[in-house]
Amino acid sequence: MMTTNRKLGLYIHIPFCLSKCLYCDFLSFSGFSDEDQSRYVQSLLMELDWYRDGREKAGGITIDILDYEVDSIFIGGGTPSLISAELIEKLLNKIHENFSVDQDCEITIEANPKTIDRHKLKAYREVGINRLSIGAQSLNPGLLDFIGRVHTPEEFLKNYEEARAAGFENINVDIMFGIPGQSLEIWSDTFQRVLDLAPQHISFYGLKIEEGTPFQLMKQNNELVELSDDLDRKMYALALSKLREPKLNGQCSNYDHYELSNAAETKFHCRHNLKYWSMDEYLGIGLGAHSYINQERFSVTRDIARYQKNNASHIDWRHTNSKEDEISEFIFTGMRKIEGISFQNYEARFGEPISRRYKNQVSKLLRGGLIELTGTGMKLTLLGIDLSNYVLSEFV
Repeated sequence: MMTTNRKLGLYIHIPFCLSKCLYCDFLSFSGFSDEDQSRYVQSLLMELDWYRDGREKAGGITIDILDYEVDSIFIGGGTPSLISAELIEKLLNKIHENFSVDQDCEITIEANPKTIDRHKLKAYREVGINRLSIGAQSLNPGLLDFIGRVHTPEEFLKNYEEARAAGFENINVDIMFGIPGQSLEIWSDTFQRVLDLAPQHISFYGLKIEEGTPFQLMKQNNELVELSDDLDRKMYALALSKLREPKLNGQCSNYDHYELSNAAETKFHCRHNLKYWSMDEYLGIGLGAHSYINQERFSVTRDIARYQKNNASHIDWRHTNSKEDEISEFIFTGMRKIEGISFQNYEARFGEPISRRYKNQVSKLLRGGLIELTGTGMKLTLLGIDLSNYVLSEFV
């Protein structure tokens, strides 16, 4: 398939889970049968065909996939590893059939312990998946039970070793801090044990109580007490300090803290997620999936019955960004990266220096010690990272 040099990230949403976690506000469901899952994947295949067959069948979005080469594929959820490896293989075969895929494409699948084994992991490698993201969240059994996870620390550790044995050389581990009842010592133990496993990538997220979740209802009923902001920030600082600690052999850690909640070995920064933080183009396939192409944001319906009608009405919402939208989003997402944003990239993209629009905001944040100039751009300071929501709101 002939392409231009335009790169595209492809996100595939699998909404099924063994059980819904108490903090989760993602679009996901439990209790669906193997037949339900197979029917849903058939709808994914149909949606992929819409983009192959023509723009008018793709919900009217102005996209010609012949213009693109896919250099990252991310199968997320939900729990994609819940469905059979055969269904995952069908998806990847369809993607290669319909899209031009870079030979060096990063192909990630999210997995939760208890839904993978050595046979499934081996099958993933055989169909070309080269990056595994495992949701551990905690290595404390009491906390896992409290947040509604259905696996044990031992099951996570077993699955991690099975993934290594299956040949995965690029593994991410998700862990979570700021959980009610989590002490600094418990968080330190989890973080250190994950570090000792030496995954290529670690994602460490602070828990947020989201609307519509069981945790929100528990909070309203005074059944859940959030950690103090001070303890939450101490947990984040502890993670950063551990990333910088020398190894047992005295060498410095080889992890780059490259985004607010992500660290990785230099060659293993997540290519797909960097698209989100750099405002590169990506196409979302599946229930509720979001896309950003040609300065347009659009999303698929969240109604599974409507989605499975297999017609072009699956695009539920779209918005063409104004220049102001583009600029605000460029800064808002780009400042999440530890390296910050480049003034040269900003000016090349928008045809004006950043000082024309944000001189006062930049001066104010510099005086407050929340950002610093790098010589080529600007980035958050350590204090700015702690107050990142406030900093980023200045550019919205």
